[in-house]
Amino acid sequence: MTGVHMLGDVRIRFDLRVLLALWVAFLFFPLLASNGYILSLGVVFCINLILIASLNLIMGYCGQISLCHGGFFGLGAYVSGVLSAKYGVPSLLDIPCAMVLTAFAALLVALPTLRLKGHYLAMATLGFNAILSVLFVELVDLTGGPNGLSGVGPVSVLGFSFDAGSRFFYLAAALSLLLMWGILNLVQSRIGRAITSLADSEIGAASLGINTYGLKVMIFVLSASLAALAGSLYVHFNEFASPETFDFSSSIMLVVMVAVGGWGKYWGAFFGALVFTVVPELLRTFQDLQLFIFGLGMILVLMFFPGGLAGMAERMGRRRRQARTALGVAAARGIRDNG
Repeated sequence: MTGVHMLGDVRIRFDLRVLLALWVAFLFFPLLASNGYILSLGVVFCINLILIASLNLIMGYCGQISLCHGGFFGLGAYVSGVLSAKYGVPSLLDIPCAMVLTAFAALLVALPTLRLKGHYLAMATLGFNAILSVLFVELVDLTGGPNGLSGVGPVSVLGFSFDAGSRFFYLAAALSLLLMWGILNLVQSRIGRAITSLADSEIGAASLGINTYGLKVMIFVLSASLAALAGSLYVHFNEFASPETFDFSSSIMLVVMVAVGGWGKYWGAFFGALVFTVVPELLRTFQDLQLFIFGLGMILVLMFFPGGLAGMAERMGRRRRQARTALGVAAARGIRDNG
């Protein structure tokens, strides 16, 4: 058991060092970005990282299917955007309000649906996403309907406005990396170990005295509130929200990105966000084929790399360490034989 804890501590220290390196890289990114377009992709990546990391919490670590994450993303965007554009509420208040309201909506969904399993749970969450998609279009006076919501102001804190691209990038980067640090601490905690046990065996977790239903509800609500945070950042960055951004296909794409990045892998969210940000730009000329190509990519990943890109990176690192160890042992034997 001591060896397991030591291995876990080594892994945590490694992940923290990589996370610190990312902090440093993010500090210099606006200086190295050649134009505003590249800088905006950096902002989109940070928002996608929050979004996919939050879905990985409920699907990857907790093992529960959710097909309404795009809806929670949209609910956070519209609540924050409406409060800003229609009522002049400052962003320091509208973003927390969006997170709280989305968390409450997620609680109402979670209480009945998380008693279901498998396909039944997937269909129930899909139904809620459909309801939200209709509301985003039909509540024209609030959401702007099919034309979208415009007039949303930039994030402003105590008179300091994050209106420039570099300013918003630093805000989004700080929030995304703080979230990754928080998830790292969560999954290594006692609660985190209980969460991961649900994905392995819910019956086994219940036999150990874990309140599986309560834990699933808690993680579902937390995941939805973080999706709302991503939605709030999205609408304040673009200063616009369109209902097509948050429809059913967006929820499917997020599930695909969790799978491609790596289910239940800490760095899976990072790889998934990277693919979700870069690949659509590369496929912009094939917009109608994007979902098909992403779906094909998911099939190939599940067939040949079931741990996703993060799992593949872990295996490559493990083989490299084993090869280095074998080389060191061989060198030590050679020195001993020569001596």
